[in-house]
Amino acid sequence: MGNDFDDPVTEPAVQRIARAVGRVGVSFVCLSLTYLVSGIPAGGLTDQDDPPSAGAHTHPVIDWAALRREPAAPRLASRVAADSFWSQALGIRKQFVVYLPPSYDANSQRRFPVAYYLHGMWGNEWNWVRAGAIDRTLDSLVAGGLPEMILVMPDGDDGWYTTWNNLGNNAECRRAKPPERPNETVDAYCVPWPKYDDYIARDLVARVDSVYRTIPSRTARAIAGLSMGGYGAISLALEYPDVFSAAASHSGVLSPLYMGPHPRVTPPRYATNEAELRENAGSKWPSMVLAFGRDTTGWWPRDPGRRAARYTAAERARMPALMMDAGVSDPYVDQSRDLHATLERLGIAHAYTEWPGTHDWSYWRTHARESLAWIGGHIGDGGSAR
Repeated sequence: MGNDFDDPVTEPAVQRIARAVGRVGVSFVCLSLTYLVSGIPAGGLTDQDDPPSAGAHTHPVIDWAALRREPAAPRLASRVAADSFWSQALGIRKQFVVYLPPSYDANSQRRFPVAYYLHGMWGNEWNWVRAGAIDRTLDSLVAGGLPEMILVMPDGDDGWYTTWNNLGNNAECRRAKPPERPNETVDAYCVPWPKYDDYIARDLVARVDSVYRTIPSRTARAIAGLSMGGYGAISLALEYPDVFSAAASHSGVLSPLYMGPHPRVTPPRYATNEAELRENAGSKWPSMVLAFGRDTTGWWPRDPGRRAARYTAAERARMPALMMDAGVSDPYVDQSRDLHATLERLGIAHAYTEWPGTHDWSYWRTHARESLAWIGGHIGDGGSAR
């Protein structure tokens, strides 16, 4: 009878206790697995002071002070863009490339000085950026403290940046392809009125001053170039001192009539007839004969040394500052030396340097920083010192 009493009561209780213990065990296993998968370390939910053992996951450290700080201002960047305009002096639409300094877009009230950079023979308006990396060079100089300025790089064709001695044959030009310019059209290259000096000094300068935030003053304006562009920079500055207050030449064709000796020594010898002019010009003769003519009566008035000699003592105050450099292995280095000697003889102050190198983009890429820094020193403050 006792067993009959105990069995009905005890057996179900034991079963219930076993089932409860089983559920607790399963729950503990599930919770342990959850912690393991989630990466919470052992003891992670306790108030323990000891750090977790090596190899255990750790909580990320949040820098609340950093989150409260103001975000750093984005670094300003320069930009390069293409532009075009109608040139009355040439009678066609011409292209140019403009470099706008880092602060240009950040301050709509600020105005900047301008430096014009001219390309060489068979070049174009993109040469100084794509082959010369002049934008990156100027960015670097500005980051180092050089005053910001606008750069303008125009398309000068093979026009020698002068009014031609010969109008040329526009119809014949349009029937041929532009020399050494596979991607240029005759509409962009062939001009009915080849007045390349007025195109740069009058038309282009007026366009840039009207569209961009420049300081429209000669004291805030300079010009530079390489090879043919070096000739153009020095010649234009000497011919238009009301427009440009400084000019720099890299490897310029600065004494086109110079015949020798090589290396230059005194006395110099200059071309006296067409045959010698042609010999001296070499591969450049087809363009130079149009720009300068067939005899020395067209060449000497365009010679930079002769243009400098025309300045009287009273006019020297308005003469632009001049800088020249050339590679010691450059085939035209003696022309730079000859103009250097002429300026010394005339008592005209100027900067002159020869560097290792020849007539190529490796040289111009390397030494563009010299002309940029020199120009920045003359016009970077808006020319207030001049």
